[in-house]
Formats: sequence, C-alpha cells, structure tokens
Amino acid sequence: MLIHRIITALLLAPAAIAAIFYLPLAYFSGAILAVLAIGAWEWGPLMGFSSKRRRIAFVVTNVVLMLGLWYYLPLEQLWLNKSELNTSSINILWLSVAWWLLSAFLTLLYPRCSKFWSSHRSVRGLFGWLTIVPTWLAFVILRSHEYQVDPYDGAQLIMFLFLMVWSADVGAYFVGKSIGKHKLMPNVSPGKTIEGFVGGVVVACLMIAIAGYIIGWNTTQFITVLSVTVLITTISVLGDLNESMFKRQAGVKDSGSILPGHGGILDRIDSLTATAPIYALCYVFFGW
Repeated sequence: MLIHRIITALLLAPAAIAAIFYLPLAYFSGAILAVLAIGAWEWGPLMGFSSKRRRIAFVVTNVVLMLGLWYYLPLEQLWLNKSELNTSSINILWLSVAWWLLSAFLTLLYPRCSKFWSSHRSVRGLFGWLTIVPTWLAFVILRSHEYQVDPYDGAQLIMFLFLMVWSADVGAYFVGKSIGKHKLMPNVSPGKTIEGFVGGVVVACLMIAIAGYIIGWNTTQFITVLSVTVLITTISVLGDLNESMFKRQAGVKDSGSILPGHGGILDRIDSLTATAPIYALCYVFFGW
C-alpha cells in the first residue's frame, strides 16, 4: 500500500505542479473545476446515492454552481488591487469558514449529533456544496493574484499551501506510525494520533521555514507565515476528519478508487477543501 501511495504521489505531484504554473488562468480554473466535479461524483455515496442518475445530478448541481460563480465573478475582477479582494468573494470565503466551524463541531461530537444530518440526504448534499464549491473559488482567487503583473505569483501562493498540507500529511503519517500512541479522535478516524498531528505541524513549520530562508523572508514574514502554517495544518486535519466522519456514517472505506494507494479524489484533497478558503482569507488579511 505504501509503495502504491508513493508511486501515485510521484506521478501526480509533477503533473499538479506543472498545471499550477503553466496552465493559463482560464484553463487552470477549468482543470480545478473538473477535479472537483470528480469529487462531487465521489460525494454521492456519502449521501447514500447508489444510482448513477442521482450521482450525476449532484455533479451537475456542483458544476452549475461553480460556473455560476465564474460568470458572476469574472477571473480578472476577483482582485480589486494587490491586497483587496472583491466583497462577494470574501463573503463566500467567510461562508466556507462558517461551514468548517460547524463541521468541527459535528466532528468533535460525532456520533452524538449525527442523527439529523445522516437521515437527510438534502443536508448532506448541502454539506457537499459547502465543501466543494468554495474550494474552487479559493484556488482561482489564489491563482489569479497579480496575474497580469506576474503570472507565477499566484502559483507560488498555491505551492506554499501545498507545501503546508503535504508536509504535514507526510509528517503526521510517519510520526504517527513510529511513535503514535494516543488516539486523536477514535470515533471518527482510529488511525490518527495526537503525536502524528503534532509531528505533522512541526514538519510543516520546518519546511516552510526552510523555504522562507531560501527566499529571504524578514522576521515579520517568518512570524506571519509560520502562524498561518500552524493554523492551516490544524485545519487540514479537520478536513481529513470531516471526510472520515461522512465515510464512516455511510459505511464507505474510500471515496473512490481512481488513485491507487490513495483511494478517490476526495481522499487526496480532503485537507485542501478545508484549508484553501481559509488560506485565501489569511492572505487577503495578512499578506506576506
């Protein structure tokens, strides 16, 4: 299993990085939309959908919502200037924050508060929209930053997000496997440990600090970005636990099988769905 995970990661990582840096903004936005459409397909079983017709209908609703945002918030008008995002985009990101606060509450109390949402497919569908759609907007917001001035500026912002999440994921996996003893949330994800969580945060901070040293950050930038790193890596665990909760309730082990060793698309991007909108907000308000 570990070999499959490594091989898949080695194939996917270069492709993802190339798409982030070299796809034109509109093509990048379309590629992210396509990835999240697959994620919406995988969300179907988490709602209890077994028929392809219902799963396709849920995919269509997500695609329509994302295309609606694309139309209502044109790519070139997302940023009013270098540090100011348009109000509608900020409001949607804050809506995402509200959803993840609710998600944290539901996850911490699981299974005590699961009866209502688990018995209503419409509620789980709403949760799916709130998970998937703002993620698309967050990635487009990040990628479009200063795009006309420097087409790689937004790509670098996304790569820092990936570095935070991926390094925390790798650190948590190996630290948890080697010394993990105390379960983080056994009712939701029995394999996660407190030691793994802490190890992931430390590894992520170390990697970000190395990157900042290479780039030449000043003290203020180090303090800002390392603080954001602690926040983002903590939230990344929430994204993972959130999907684990829905899979456990639905009796599903993996969201899909499209990625050998990783399961489905949602299994690979669950942390990013939670972190991308909050990371985008952090950059809007703090910058670096």
